[in-house]
Amino acid sequence: MKLIQILKLAVIPVLTVLSFVSTSNTALADYLNSQGSGGNYRYELWSTDDNSNYYLKIWLYEASPTSSPYRTTPEFDSTREALIYFDCNYAEKNLSECSQ
Repeated sequence: MKLIQILKLAVIPVLTVLSFVSTSNTALADYLNSQGSGGNYRYELWSTDDNSNYYLKIWLYEASPTSSPYRTTPEFDSTREALIYFDCNYAEKNLSECSQ
């Protein structure tokens, strides 16, 4: 009987701690904000879970939606910066921001 009580005292706290650790790790996720296309490419705009950084996943326009991205960009501080980057480098738009 004492062995069962000892196991309960040892196992329950360990399982509780492990569940908190696994929950906090799975709570971190990136979020899809928008999608679009331009030129011969299409993109998905993603943000980190705290909306502090943004990045693009870019595919050739004809590529399968389930294929791996042609390119994933480094992070940007805003959605505006990310979309200007796409417009200037992939959509071949002639924006005033492209010359900067």
